[in-house]
Amino acid sequence: MDKNSLSQLKKKLEDRRLKLQDELASFSKKDEQVKGDYDTNFPDFGTTQSVDEEALEVAAYDSALPVEYALELRLANINKALDKIKNGSYGQCEKCSEKIDIKRLEAMPEATLCLKCQQNN
Repeated sequence: MDKNSLSQLKKKLEDRRLKLQDELASFSKKDEQVKGDYDTNFPDFGTTQSVDEEALEVAAYDSALPVEYALELRLANINKALDKIKNGSYGQCEKCSEKIDIKRLEAMPEATLCLKCQQNN
């Protein structure tokens, strides 16, 4: 892979990382104890809220948990790809060790498998 392509892919990964971090920060906070973990903000029940309002907040919290998990996984994959760029192994299939097609990386820069291995996975 040429340096220009690698630089563009790195930029794309860094931009996606920032976007994911911002999205996670909008409804959760980073857990300082566990690397890469975020904790969805639990509703703060006050005395002025009705039971119905509190129930809606709990439902919103409950639906945010799987979103948090999915975003954390995407963020972890992006960080993994950026680490691979640093150590020189980026763009190599983790299963067969062949190069991942540049078009696949442009579409999904955090890809860890070539298309053939992904389809057989």
